Amino acid sequence: MLPLLGLATIVVLLGAILSKRMSPLVALIIVPIAASLIGGFGFQTSKFVIDGLKSLAPVVGMFVFAILYFGTITDAGTLDPIIDRILKAVGTRPTRIVVGTTLLALLIHLDGSGAVCFLVTIPAMLPLYDRLGMDRRVLAAAVSMAAGINFLPWTGPMIRASASLHLPVSSLFNPLIPVQAIGLVFVFGMAYWLGRREEKRLGLTAASGAIPMPKRELSPEEQALRRPKLFWFNIVLTLIVLGTMVVMGEKIPPAIMFMVGLCVALMVNYPNVDMQRKRIDAHARAALMMAGILLAAGVFTGVMQGSGMLKAMAQGAVGFVPQGMAGHIPVALGLVSMPLSMLFDPDSFYFGVLPVIAEVAGQLGVPAVQVGQAALLGQMTTGFPVSPLTPATFLVVGLCRIDLADHQKFTFPLLFGASIVMTIAAVVLGVFPL
Repeated sequence: MLPLLGLATIVVLLGAILSKRMSPLVALIIVPIAASLIGGFGFQTSKFVIDGLKSLAPVVGMFVFAILYFGTITDAGTLDPIIDRILKAVGTRPTRIVVGTTLLALLIHLDGSGAVCFLVTIPAMLPLYDRLGMDRRVLAAAVSMAAGINFLPWTGPMIRASASLHLPVSSLFNPLIPVQAIGLVFVFGMAYWLGRREEKRLGLTAASGAIPMPKRELSPEEQALRRPKLFWFNIVLTLIVLGTMVVMGEKIPPAIMFMVGLCVALMVNYPNVDMQRKRIDAHARAALMMAGILLAAGVFTGVMQGSGMLKAMAQGAVGFVPQGMAGHIPVALGLVSMPLSMLFDPDSFYFGVLPVIAEVAGQLGVPAVQVGQAALLGQMTTGFPVSPLTPATFLVVGLCRIDLADHQKFTFPLLFGASIVMTIAAVVLGVFPL
């Protein structure tokens, strides 16, 4: 009875989200509570929900304050000199342009928002691509690779994996740092190759220095928020926040670092109390929308675990997995995680599918952290810029003015390749066994 109820709960949840009959927030709350009541757990359901919410409090806190922190230092213009120097350095050579595009997108994506990354990078670089006659699909591929490979502790997939598996972000992210570094080498290698291919297609004469460089224009409102004299202060502050989080993540929770970092950034960049309030208001919507999703996910995981449905499902599934294949679960998931982005949106996968896989693997002696890390090598990381289930994909094709099918056909192999390379690297580096 319990395994069937758990399976039905997940099927209904996935169906409600994927069919868009319910928003993820509504489905993650209503479906598990209804299932718990149907299962006869009655008032125990409240305890399941509260336990789930308590377990996610540190993750929600980190995400909210990370969004506010990066929004504040971006408003202050911390990234402006870096963006301008990249645009100046790439010149009008296709190879440099594509590599520079990738680097620029990588830096802009530090705030964890794919939409912001695409909205800043593509308009800045598109005029140069058009003047040189370069393929716009190359621009779309470059920004997609940079954003896809950049799964940082405060990005959506990492937060979701941490929340659904009830694991510290540092335990998921820190072992993946060298894996991600290898992925970055692959991405920049592909960017260089794309640039060289464009040079051959266009001929070197098409890349003359006579072509004017595009200029970035700031609105009066954006200009009023800039604090160019505090550039180095904001850079050092960011390095301290991120460095402490990576090195001492087990002793100092990331949420505390972003809280303190936000307070210092606001007091130094915007000492006026009214301006501080306006900066928080400007970024609060994005932070609270995701916080609501995470808290709703706490309801789902709390009910599924507290009621025993998740464990019962895993025990039923264990019999279908040969004992000798158990150790291969992380590798297999890592290899298929990117294509799964075409089938599952991030909420339905990380909160509906991943916990079941992790529980099955746990029953066979495979740590849940390895399952989470395998999923992060592709599921809505390298996969999100081409998935039709994410608005960011349509933002890319819209800004680049290309067809979705053309973008997917051109970029999918590159992103899938990055996922495969990182999975192999994870095995070689011992992050999880073969």
